[in-house]
Amino acid sequence: MHVSLDTMVDTLKAAAESSRLRILVLLSRGDLTVSDLTEILGQSQPRVSRHLKLLLDAGLIGRYQEGSWAYFRLSDTDSSRDFVLRLVSGVREADPQVVRDLERLASVKRKRQDRAAEYFSENAASWDHIRSLHVPDRAVEAALLKLVGKRPFQSMLDLGTGTGRLLEIFAPLYRRGVGIDMSREMLTVARANLDKAGVANAQVRLGDIFSPPVERNAFDLVTIHQVLHYLDDPARAVSEAARLLRPSGRLVIVDFAPHRLEFLRDQHAHMRLGFSDRQISEWFAEAGLDLEDSQEFEPRGQAEARLTVKLWLGRDRRLLIADPSNDALPARETA
Repeated sequence: MHVSLDTMVDTLKAAAESSRLRILVLLSRGDLTVSDLTEILGQSQPRVSRHLKLLLDAGLIGRYQEGSWAYFRLSDTDSSRDFVLRLVSGVREADPQVVRDLERLASVKRKRQDRAAEYFSENAASWDHIRSLHVPDRAVEAALLKLVGKRPFQSMLDLGTGTGRLLEIFAPLYRRGVGIDMSREMLTVARANLDKAGVANAQVRLGDIFSPPVERNAFDLVTIHQVLHYLDDPARAVSEAARLLRPSGRLVIVDFAPHRLEFLRDQHAHMRLGFSDRQISEWFAEAGLDLEDSQEFEPRGQAEARLTVKLWLGRDRRLLIADPSNDALPARETA
């Protein structure tokens, strides 16, 4: 952090208190509510709230609302986040107080996983039926990983994150990941899955794909996985997603090719029965994106009774100005 002397002193004062440092250690492992922190720290809610306010005022943490619940996380600002991570890395995990806090944190996460498991059990039959109609998810995931490549980048946004699976598989590549979903139940599932996978550099939030609660021009990779067919205006979703990309950022869409399985409308709330390359290409062009790649995954068995999965990659046409301090995706050549 490159700040004035007085600001640095205020920042250090905010962190230099036992309970607040414990909170930073906990938030470095994922987003938590006031209730979660109250349970873990063994302190009253007003006291925990006061500590959170001081950390918020110092810019070390952030806050977002999810219905009646407020979640707290490390700051989205790279410099502040890196400062906190360096700070907490110096705290011994073997410290008796830290050990107790992490044990209670594990208990909180187990409760999340129990709620997620309950939701899954209630909906598993429906999801399994749809999965049986197309290629296994692992085939598409392997193609996604190959398409995006191995070069690290700054930030990823997964719109309609569902189970949080894409945030999980791309976690080794991005510094900061965000997932957005309109379903609180699915956010419970995503948090449980990310906790179980040990992904601490991603968070999930309640939000609408048409007006996601994130900044524009901020993400190197935006993904929309099996979401467009639920929307009444998918073209608008593509346009909104494009506005969230940094120059030369990439938008990846995974969905179905056109099909005739009408029962998906009636039984599974699908608004659209797949998308053609021409539709996606036109929507990309209108949003200022170039269609760079399109891949198809045909299922085995009778074609008329199966779903073909499509993958489309679009890139923002704006050129990224080289910046040695930025680890974002590389700019394209202007020639």
